Amino acid sequence: MAEELRAAIVQDELTKRVLMLGWMDDEALALTRSSGLVHFFSRSRQRSWRKGETSGNTLHVIEVALDCDEDAVLVSVHADGPTCHDGSTSCFTPWLWRRILRRENEGAEGSYVVSQLRAGVASNARKVGEEAVELAVAALSEDDERVVSEAADLWFHALLLLRSRGLDPAAVDEELRRRAVTA
Repeated sequence: MAEELRAAIVQDELTKRVLMLGWMDDEALALTRSSGLVHFFSRSRQRSWRKGETSGNTLHVIEVALDCDEDAVLVSVHADGPTCHDGSTSCFTPWLWRRILRRENEGAEGSYVVSQLRAGVASNARKVGEEAVELAVAALSEDDERVVSEAADLWFHALLLLRSRGLDPAAVDEELRRRAVTA
């Protein structure tokens, strides 16, 4: 068994979003520092491994900082693609996006998500337009419960539209952060 493990929090250098949590022993920490690529200790395989060694989605080290007790590590990175094994930008992805990805990967017949994604971008764009109108009408003439329901429909279908375009909602978050700087 490896020596004491440290929790390693991986954070995007630009957005400061937490991408994942892994574990590092002394060897993984040394490999991370020397190679410039993030390495972890696999508790299941009992060995060090480089993030992205099979997926190609490596994490390039910008900065490594140990906490005051040296029992936790904060690693600032630039990611070459999604960090999570499910294809998400972050392992801390909102549950709805994770569910959409899971349904898409399962490809189950009869799944609403699968049928909408198979329908394509144009169909999803029309559905977003329909849901936006329904939300606007509800906001002007219906109770709060109906407004929330319609907002949920719009939010869900906007995520399906992003997925049908091959986009991650993290890109929307990044755009809003960029705008906040100039606002």
